[in-house]
Amino acid sequence: MSSREQSSSRPNFLIILADDLGWSDVGCFGSEISTPNVDALASSPSGLRFTDFHTAALCSPTRSMLLTGTDHHIAGLGQLAEFIRRSPSHNGQPGHEGYLNDRVVTFPQLMKDAGYWTVMSGKWHLGLKKEQSPWAKGFCKSFALLPGCANHYNYEPPMAENDEVPGFFATNTAAIHREDADVVKKLPDDFYSSNFYADKLIEYLKGHQKEKPEQPFFAFLPFSAVHWPLQAPKENCDHYLGRYDKGPFALRSERIQKQKELGLIPKDIIPHPVIAPEVPKWEDMSEGAKAKSCRTMEVYAGMVENMDQNIGKVLEYLKESGQFDNTYIIFMSDNGAEGAAIEASPVMQGKTLEHMQKYYDNSLDNIGRKTSYCWYGPLWSQAATAPSRLYKWYSTEGGVRVPFLIHKPGIAQRGRDGITDAFCTVMDLAPTILDLAGIPPPADGLYNDRSIEPIRGRSWVPFLDNSSSSAAIHSIEHPVGWELMGCGALRQGFWKINWVPPPMGPGKWQLYDLSKDRSELNDLAEKNPEKLKELLGLWETYRKEVGVVGLKDELQDYTSLEIDENNDDWKWLRFMRNE
Repeated sequence: MSSREQSSSRPNFLIILADDLGWSDVGCFGSEISTPNVDALASSPSGLRFTDFHTAALCSPTRSMLLTGTDHHIAGLGQLAEFIRRSPSHNGQPGHEGYLNDRVVTFPQLMKDAGYWTVMSGKWHLGLKKEQSPWAKGFCKSFALLPGCANHYNYEPPMAENDEVPGFFATNTAAIHREDADVVKKLPDDFYSSNFYADKLIEYLKGHQKEKPEQPFFAFLPFSAVHWPLQAPKENCDHYLGRYDKGPFALRSERIQKQKELGLIPKDIIPHPVIAPEVPKWEDMSEGAKAKSCRTMEVYAGMVENMDQNIGKVLEYLKESGQFDNTYIIFMSDNGAEGAAIEASPVMQGKTLEHMQKYYDNSLDNIGRKTSYCWYGPLWSQAATAPSRLYKWYSTEGGVRVPFLIHKPGIAQRGRDGITDAFCTVMDLAPTILDLAGIPPPADGLYNDRSIEPIRGRSWVPFLDNSSSSAAIHSIEHPVGWELMGCGALRQGFWKINWVPPPMGPGKWQLYDLSKDRSELNDLAEKNPEKLKELLGLWETYRKEVGVVGLKDELQDYTSLEIDENNDDWKWLRFMRNE
């Protein structure tokens, strides 16, 4: 180990990951929601906001890319595990195991090997089994939510005799956790996800500071907020009563104007139109339906506010313990805002809908409480992703461009109030953190005598040391690809191609020049066929390199595969928790 690696002055790292948070959902990115703690990081002379930072279009693929520095098709999360099980095209394909596979090693594992103390508290969603858990993937201490989402209050309704829980609720309600290797049998009676995860992280950090104050740490705080079901403490939600009564289009205009004032988007930008064919037009909704819709947005805002308060608790602990100035702090979302109209999807019909109506109370006054189960849909989500196109799930800018900031005294400042337009991706974080920590990546493609895939991201260290406003992270020749749920994209420089299936897109490749058209409004495919052909060649290279199975029109219908969503791993976890 080098003298730099052994030094007690090595920096600490804290990554705060919000779940399904939209591009403009915090104040420093244009929101009206109260987020003073995140905003303070951004406005500090040590803060830097990114306007061109990209993730995958869904949560666990992004998490796999973050922790490994490579593409999610390689790391084992080619699609969501929940989707892989029901897709005959993806099931059994390499890179589609549904958990972090042995072709990759996490950077927390490498940090642990190099003498760092590694800790996480929050959502995992990268494998259910013990050997797939944070405990086995490089974390010294962990408290991990295993499924993709759960009731934020750990509420499960008492079931009538002989009633069965439909698959949707069986895997999207139970708050099943592991602490280190063990399944957690009982959560506190006052459990609320954001409060608990922040408090648990502070508990871990305090214990470590007491036992080994000289040992540097990497801490990961992945909230399950603001993923549905939308639930938050009433005192947070009440701050927004009536705030959204003008509807999602008024909020969208307000957010866009604020982004212009903050210098986050060009003042002459034309936003992409809202696309929401699966829900009624806002003006056609009844007053009662509008009231419930506005209430879900109030609760969403309350969730964001509460999350920020919990971030504040963690930051305050770092300051009180004297560790704040030596800690790189990152705040980001895992994908674009969630815009699914779940009520219109096939999964929510029949017994699933009957179960929700029988066991949950979605009356106006109860929305946001533990016995409710709501989401806010495509109209509100496109207020959060504006001016971009669409939202989570899609590889358009609304699905993959997210709020991102980094804070650390000593970061070179740019001219525009701590804002950079440099293009970068979530795969860059692993090599950046390793570089800052003085830890080399595995040599010769080997880790513990097994072959691993190389990191595809690039370290930001030269960029962070450069105060030039024109400094870049990736060259304009560097291609980056995306694919999830049969939606594809590839970007090189400012040129980008998208493939979006009907009814949300035309089901053909479109071409955009993002230097002039960040909203992806003007398809240049017919005007510039040579550029389209060039990028399609890069797309074919990308899909072969990482193992993309296909676009939507190349896939079998996933509903044709009869696989019980309550698989054996999930049943076993529920049994262990309730034993």
